[in-house]
Amino acid sequence: MKNRLTTLVFVIGLSTAWAGQAPIETEPPATKQAGSSDPAVAAPPDVTAPPVEQSEVDAAVTASIAMLLARQEGPTKAEWPYQGVYRVGATDDDPESLIEGRGRRRTVIPIGYRVGGTSIVGDALLRVPGCDENEELRAALERARGFVVESTSHANMNPKYGGGYDVRGWGYIYGCDFLLSMRERGFVADAEKQRHDEAIQFYLDGLEAIEIPEVGGWNYARRGPLAAPSGTSPFMTPPGVQVLIEAERQGFPVAEGLRDRAMAALELTIGEDGVVAYSAQRKTRESPDMIPGAMGRMLAVETVRSETGVGSDDAIRAALAAFVNHWDELLKRKQKNGTHVAPYGVAPYYFFYAHGYAAEAIERLPEAERAAWRDRLNRLLMSVRDEDGSWNDRVFPRSAAYGTAVTVLAFTEPGHAARTLNRPPPPQASEPKAGEETASDDS
Repeated sequence: MKNRLTTLVFVIGLSTAWAGQAPIETEPPATKQAGSSDPAVAAPPDVTAPPVEQSEVDAAVTASIAMLLARQEGPTKAEWPYQGVYRVGATDDDPESLIEGRGRRRTVIPIGYRVGGTSIVGDALLRVPGCDENEELRAALERARGFVVESTSHANMNPKYGGGYDVRGWGYIYGCDFLLSMRERGFVADAEKQRHDEAIQFYLDGLEAIEIPEVGGWNYARRGPLAAPSGTSPFMTPPGVQVLIEAERQGFPVAEGLRDRAMAALELTIGEDGVVAYSAQRKTRESPDMIPGAMGRMLAVETVRSETGVGSDDAIRAALAAFVNHWDELLKRKQKNGTHVAPYGVAPYYFFYAHGYAAEAIERLPEAERAAWRDRLNRLLMSVRDEDGSWNDRVFPRSAAYGTAVTVLAFTEPGHAARTLNRPPPPQASEPKAGEETASDDS
């Protein structure tokens, strides 16, 4: 999945001249997809970023894995914590390496970011060819797995918080995703299987507990207490749905109607011309003028709609075209201070999030169309690689682990999708019971 993880979680503002990068320009779509016999299928918009050979992508993945292994940190060298501007008060139990400030002003990276970031990197490492035989990589994954399992007992991971801004749901989604991936690969020792599965269920129960009432889905920036309705987030809800699908496929019980309500909530976020609002509690009136800042959300929503059988190839093509055509709006916020800056409210953390979902969206298209879109994505990703060989959309050096991991997930998505998209589907989500509330335009 995702990589997913989000997560929780990201779009960006640094001028290309300041960054020393050549500007990336886009062109209108051609009239026919290269390699397709169907003249109605348009080719993706072109970019001026230089062509990228597959050997270059493979070499970048190899170098990225080495970098990620070297950056695993924490008291037991088990973590790749994501770092953003959001911090919480430190306790005596928190690792000193993550604490800033002194006295009563000591703050720390929240546990949701630590679990989410670690899990996203773990998912990327699982994609590496030869992972099964690589002892160093397997040891790093086992340390990460142990940390994600043990984090279920952290006081700040319990789901009974009061609402408002909170990122533990990001940890629930991506922590669960990583543990499911480790389980499917057979990377859990027999002696650890019961505790491992209990941790998966803990994260699933956490998602149920923090579901937005009367609306469905999830949002790390809630309004009011946990029991109050609030807008669903198309940044957080798509990966939440995806982890529920995978949990159901592996036989874990998921609360009745949880996935249906999340999908109904996502429909509220979709406006005219497919633009997806930042959040929505009732049917959005978001203007298509906001598409330059919404393409990451559009890609996430259309990917999960495709996975659940309610999307369309045309909607995915439109989201991908918006991503390529308005990519410069993402670049403007890359590695900038601040978060949701006008005019589009694009935060730096949308940058690699959008690229990750672009990779997933491409693999949902007909096979004849994928190569041209992969080419555009690979060229754009290689054009923003930092001098040290990593990828980072934040001003915090530690978050290069997240950006690099999502890039690895994007580069390896074709092979991953080929192995996973044709697996047996999960049980069909149940229909709402008579009288059960679901999201609607009047919610």
